[in-house]
Amino acid sequence: MPIAKDVQLGRDVRIFHPDLVNLYGCVIGDETKLGTFVEIQRGAYIGARCKISSHSFICEGVTVEDEVFIGHGVMFTNDKYPRATTIDGRPQGPADWTVEPTRVGKGASIGSNATILCGINVGAGAIVGAGAVVTKDVLAGAVVAGVPARVLPMSKAAPVIAASRMTA
Repeated sequence: MPIAKDVQLGRDVRIFHPDLVNLYGCVIGDETKLGTFVEIQRGAYIGARCKISSHSFICEGVTVEDEVFIGHGVMFTNDKYPRATTIDGRPQGPADWTVEPTRVGKGASIGSNATILCGINVGAGAIVGAGAVVTKDVLAGAVVAGVPARVLPMSKAAPVIAASRMTA
């Protein structure tokens, strides 16, 4: 069942191919759009009027605020030290690791194939370039790109655009 019964869908959520998503235990805000092959795990929160593009993975512990754009193939992580087994060789369970929360602020945009490591805050109105690997917090309105992601010099229009998204 691609959309579990415990998913909380807001008003007018659009899931273009409901048989081709994997949603369970998450909250999806009003008027959000989800592309194909998106997975959103238990404990993740997606705000209102977001666009989550195809092949993106949003794991437990991720909060996406309102009006966020997530491009194709964006990956979030939630464990700083992932392992399949414990030291004694048994499969890890929920008690064997700690979810590291991640937050994406209102109006931020994350480009296709970006990876957002856990414990990161992406500020309101920030832009993360395609293919970036975000290893540190991104300030509100900042534009970052690269591996690892670094702040880029912004055009004169960028601060105005970012400020309008943060206050709208």
